[in-house]
Order: sequence, then structure tokens, then C-alpha cells
Amino acid sequence: MSAISVGQAAVLGVVEGVTEFLPVSSTGHLKITEGLMGIPVGDASVVGFTAVIQVGAIAAVLVYFFKDIVRICRAWFTGLVNREER
Repeated sequence: MSAISVGQAAVLGVVEGVTEFLPVSSTGHLKITEGLMGIPVGDASVVGFTAVIQVGAIAAVLVYFFKDIVRICRAWFTGLVNREER
């Protein structure tokens, strides 16, 4: 028997997605939500699910901001080698 149902996983996914872009702890909100839903937070499968969902959220943020990240890195490296660009 799995510790998290599909419905619970969907709710946790929404909580992670909403709180990832806010200046609050998405991990804390996941733990609070898990506790409110009666999910055993110490269970290895729950810990694994939390880790995977957070990696997915971070990957989504990197994909979303990829162009900005490339632009900032390019400007930083250009500034290192070209005094006039600084």
C-alpha cells in the first residue's frame, strides 16, 4: 500500500507549484499539507516523493527562466574579458 494516493499527490503538486514562485518555504508548506492530510511524513516513500516533486519544480523554474539565465551569464562573462562592457 502506498503512503500517498493519486489525489494527495495532485494536491501536494499544486502546493509545491504555487509556493515555488513565492518567497516562502515550499518544503515547509509541503510538510504542513502532508500533516493536515494525515500523510506519514517520516515514511521513506513520502520523503522520496517530496524530493522528486521539488527537483521537478526547480527544473521547471530553470526552464522558465532559461533565456534570462543565459543572458545574465553571457553578460557576466563578457564583463570579465571586456572592460568596456562592464
